[in-house]
Amino acid sequence: MVQIRRAVAADAEGMGRVLREIIAKTGRERASDPATLIARYIEPPNGILCSVALDSAGEAMGFQSLIRAEAGNPYNVPPGWGIIGTHISPRAHRQGVGKALFARSLAAAIDANVTQIDAHIPADNAAGLAYYSAMGFTTYREPEGVVQKVFEVTPKTPPGSGS
Repeated sequence: MVQIRRAVAADAEGMGRVLREIIAKTGRERASDPATLIARYIEPPNGILCSVALDSAGEAMGFQSLIRAEAGNPYNVPPGWGIIGTHISPRAHRQGVGKALFARSLAAAIDANVTQIDAHIPADNAAGLAYYSAMGFTTYREPEGVVQKVFEVTPKTPPGSGS
């Protein structure tokens, strides 16, 4: 059973373990210390939501961050769009963790009036590309070595509204 909830500073150590497991499998280096995770994912000034997925023992299996793009961001995403980052432990692949995390992020995007969400994926990350495609993201540009996908956010019509 996967539990999804808002990440808090106390989750940084477990989130760091997730990143180190990803690094061990892929060789893609990234900072995994608690201070960086808190500043970049859990409590960034432009943060919308960072969710963590926990297994039945309370161990982090993955996390997903959603921030609002600001002018001059490193991904060249239009200001006001969402920027999403997904990090799932290899031990948790194909267990519905990514789908559950995205459902939470999508609800937060709707609440924050975000109309597009960007995913910046290394072109050689086949699993990441497949994940974002499965979630409904489509490719909108391909700078060298990267695929940028966008999700068009449309609030769902409430049940029984007749529209």
